[in-house]
Amino acid sequence: MSAFRRQIHLWRSAILVLGLTFLAACSGTGIVVGDNDPHPGVRRAHSMPVQGIDIARYQGQVDFAAARAAGTRFVFIKATEGGDYLDPMFRENWRRSHEAGLARGAYHFMTWCRPAVEQANWFKANVPNDPYALPPVLDLEWNNHSSCRPDLEDGEALAMVRTMLLAMEEHTGKLPIIYTDMNFHRDVLEGLHLDNTFWLRSVAAEPHHRYHNRMWTFWQWTQTGTMPGIRGEVDRNVYFGSEDEWVQFLLTGCDPRAWSRLGPMGRCGSLK
Repeated sequence: MSAFRRQIHLWRSAILVLGLTFLAACSGTGIVVGDNDPHPGVRRAHSMPVQGIDIARYQGQVDFAAARAAGTRFVFIKATEGGDYLDPMFRENWRRSHEAGLARGAYHFMTWCRPAVEQANWFKANVPNDPYALPPVLDLEWNNHSSCRPDLEDGEALAMVRTMLLAMEEHTGKLPIIYTDMNFHRDVLEGLHLDNTFWLRSVAAEPHHRYHNRMWTFWQWTQTGTMPGIRGEVDRNVYFGSEDEWVQFLLTGCDPRAWSRLGPMGRCGSLK
């Protein structure tokens, strides 16, 4: 059995144990939907079954057990940025979210004035290769509020992205998720085929209205969300599919709609 298959076997065992906890939490309280600035264009997200959040140091100390009891199923946690920044809450959030029974994944915020190889090495040095974790996330935005003002051609940015995706997959054994917004997607990713799962930001309309029907697996539907266990506002997200499809994603690390193509290529875990 390969190392990756052993990881999938361990992951499957963990899911079977945690699955009853997840279902009990949801059946007991239902989904809690909170938003300080709700937009009618994203109303469908409120009723989708698999809800999650993404967090960084700005959320302070999160009561993950309270968030889980309110219907949160997954959390994406900021880990690294550029080639020298580690979110000061990452290690605590990583540990405590797992203890609360949440599926959790780490994300790297890409910057454009630092070589991709340096950023990849920084991510590898700080994010554990955890067989129970969700696939890692590469956060792709233009960093318009940063002091970094890169003058990159689209092809140069894409080359950096490919370097980072490859390194993250080699480190974790899982196909990375791409998080992006409308601006970066339009400038660099639109029309481009990538095997990666997409997590799209769209806070005023459903993603297919903003991303030319790019297939998405995760949708960030508000940045003004509220959730028990978190002081202040938090980004809210949903998974595209049903409970069964969510379990498939947890087992394989790939969108179920792409598994038949990517599974035989060795890019996903096995469903068997």
